Amino acid sequence: MPDFDLLVLGGGPGGYVAAIRAAQHGLSVGLVEKERPGGVCLNWGCIPTKAMLRSAEAFDVVRRAHEFGVRTGEPTVDYDAVRRRKDDIVKGLADGVAGLLRANSVTTIAGHARMTGPTSVEILEVGDAPLGPGGPLYAAPPTGMTATRSVSARDVVIATGSRPAELPVPGADLPGVITSDGAFGLTEVPERVVIVGGSAVGAEWATLFAEFGAAVTVVEMQPTLVPAEDAAIGAALARSFRSRGIGVLTSSTVSAIEVAAPLRVVVDGPEPGLIEADVVLVGAGRVPNTRDLGLDVAGVTTDRRGFVTVDDRMRTDVKHVFAIGDVTGRAMLAHVASHQGLVAADVVAGHDRRMDYRVVPAATFTHPEIASVGLNEAAARKAGMDVTVATFPFAGLGRSRTFGRTEGFMKIVAGTAHGEILGVHVIGPSASDLITEGALALTLEATLDELAETVHAHPTLGEIGMEAALVALGLPVHANPPRTR
Repeated sequence: MPDFDLLVLGGGPGGYVAAIRAAQHGLSVGLVEKERPGGVCLNWGCIPTKAMLRSAEAFDVVRRAHEFGVRTGEPTVDYDAVRRRKDDIVKGLADGVAGLLRANSVTTIAGHARMTGPTSVEILEVGDAPLGPGGPLYAAPPTGMTATRSVSARDVVIATGSRPAELPVPGADLPGVITSDGAFGLTEVPERVVIVGGSAVGAEWATLFAEFGAAVTVVEMQPTLVPAEDAAIGAALARSFRSRGIGVLTSSTVSAIEVAAPLRVVVDGPEPGLIEADVVLVGAGRVPNTRDLGLDVAGVTTDRRGFVTVDDRMRTDVKHVFAIGDVTGRAMLAHVASHQGLVAADVVAGHDRRMDYRVVPAATFTHPEIASVGLNEAAARKAGMDVTVATFPFAGLGRSRTFGRTEGFMKIVAGTAHGEILGVHVIGPSASDLITEGALALTLEATLDELAETVHAHPTLGEIGMEAALVALGLPVHANPPRTR
């Protein structure tokens, strides 16, 4: 007789959601977690960075208070207070998740899980955090080889997440070279920062450090920043960064890091050179957390990068073993992990449910924010689609002007023949909130006509979707009419 109907390995945004949903189906559920529930997203990623970015945004607003008719003294940053606020928010949310697990009768087991078979694991004590006391434990190795207990289940969900990838260049192990995890250990804002990687993680930390006064340079190997986004979005972010003094080196790589005063970064590319830095932050991808997990013993297959292979029901190639979240390598986003968790729990409970990745929004919390859903222009054209593309600037919105944030635009990609919305891409204020309308439009297979005819409240930032659709239809009201020959 197994100990549980379902055992979840990892309590991140995929794991704890899967555990709660399975418990709602009436299953007995165990969850193995090394530290606080919530995983990287809540403890070392999404939430703490957004808390600190909000502090940076508040600092910027106070600096610009005179633009709103408000007189203040010269503001200063209390970085200790910024970090304490972040810690308080994280603790409150983690405690809330722990309470939800208890309320749903999920049994939480502290320790490192190592599979001894497809549906059995041994629990080991967790070793020291790789970054030292106070650092994250999610990538910590187990202590010794002796199990504290063994646990079995009818089904197992692997939800062990990912960790930052290491930079494979000389000097990457020098003091002062950190990942996003290590950035949380900084007790003050460094004067000079080089960020390796201009995707979401690197771009967000660039925003944060620059807002707090650091001299920041971003090195990205692709031609644009945030290369997963539409090229126009990446170009707009680069312009915004440069206008605020952030150095941007695209189509460039870091070939070495040397000891200098204290560090010197060797950059190869169109503008090769040496950049001195106090801190080098590596934000160049993530790798799966599968070390000491026992996947080989369980017979679970991984791809060439080490990610667990799953189907659209989140099943691995081993019966009764599922995997969700970053460890699968599919759209490594917290909300995707949560949705995968719901799918896996429903399938375990006997329901026929599948994961659909076609309408997954993404958000990057730079200043200005970035968000997108669906196909970008290049992908649509590469697929042979005949598309209509239209943009509308935030500067054309009354609410945006009163808000004091007019930078950016929305770009809509739609089919020319029927006007079906294929993709929505935003850079500007509250982009992460505005993208939900785009996601809903794609989910409901909405057309430009339907978006344009939907009454939007005024004055709001949300009007930008209607305005962009009107531009695409050739019927702009708050933009210049299309040129005629």
